[in-house]
Amino acid sequence: MVKHEFNITADTGIHARPATMLVQTAGKYSSDITLEYNGKSVNLKSIMGVMSLGVGQGAEVTITADGEDEEEAMEGIKATMKSEGLGE
Repeated sequence: MVKHEFNITADTGIHARPATMLVQTAGKYSSDITLEYNGKSVNLKSIMGVMSLGVGQGAEVTITADGEDEEEAMEGIKATMKSEGLGE
């Protein structure tokens, strides 16, 4: 299992478009990938789950990947976070 914390820097937080990009990236991997925010954890492969968290600017989120391709999955998520200007 790999875990990484991100600080959301985007003005709009994780809204529809970047959430879609994260979900699409997560969907490429067989690992279980979760997004945790404010004590709630959702499947990062579920757009409804991600949107339901209402992650705003300045939020601290934790993404966890667990499975065969967990390292590769986390690298993909990190790249998407950076390319979408979501966080660091």
